[in-house]
Order: sequence, then C-alpha cells, then structure tokens
Amino acid sequence: MNYTQIKETCLYISDIDQAERFYHQLLEMPIISKVDGRHIFFRCGSSILLCFLPEVTKNESNLPPHFASGKQHIAFEVSADDYIESKQKIIENEIQITHEQEWSDGQKSIYFEDPFGNVLELVPKGIWEG
Repeated sequence: MNYTQIKETCLYISDIDQAERFYHQLLEMPIISKVDGRHIFFRCGSSILLCFLPEVTKNESNLPPHFASGKQHIAFEVSADDYIESKQKIIENEIQITHEQEWSDGQKSIYFEDPFGNVLELVPKGIWEG
C-alpha cells in the first residue's frame, strides 16, 4: 500500500456548540458539516477533523459503532514560518499552553487542551522529516 496521508482524524466531544466555538471560532477551522445531536466536522488543511458525540455513535447501526474516552491526542501542523504567529493566536485566544517541547532536532511544539480535555499539539512543518 502507498498511503498519501491520514484523511480524517476523530475526536469525541460532549457539546457540539462548545466544539464549534473552540475549533471554528478560536482555531479558525472551517465547518464542513454539522448535525445537531450527532457531530460537527471541520476542514484542517487537506485533512478533516471529525468531532462526534460518543453516546450517539457508539450505538449506530448504519455505520460501524465507534467511540472513545479519555485524553485523545492529535497534532496540527502549520508552516514553519507560521508557527510563532499561530502560537501567539492561541495565547491571545486565552487557550492555556500546557507544555512546550524542544525536540532533539531543535524544533519546538506546544501542547494545549480543548474544552473536552483532548490533548492538542501545534507543530511546525518538518518536525517528522528528520
């Protein structure tokens, strides 16, 4: 198999409106689908971030049931030139940075959480290239 990317990433949330405010308004991801009582989906570059209500999707029969709990983790990549500006926007939006990591190649990334406790990371392009 010759994979080109992970197209969708899924997080499980407890409030669609709160997810919309955080991911759309604060992190500036366009909404591509919203179904009240089930999900909200966002465009994130060439990928899609799916946010589901797990109490609904774990009982589905038209698609395979799926759900998760706990501190799920995903990382958002920005260009190396946009990393500092993106980090500053997170700070300006009063999103608490929980950790800043300096990696062995000298690059840095920051960790922060969404309103549901998911662990998010902002990384500059190239962080996995070395």
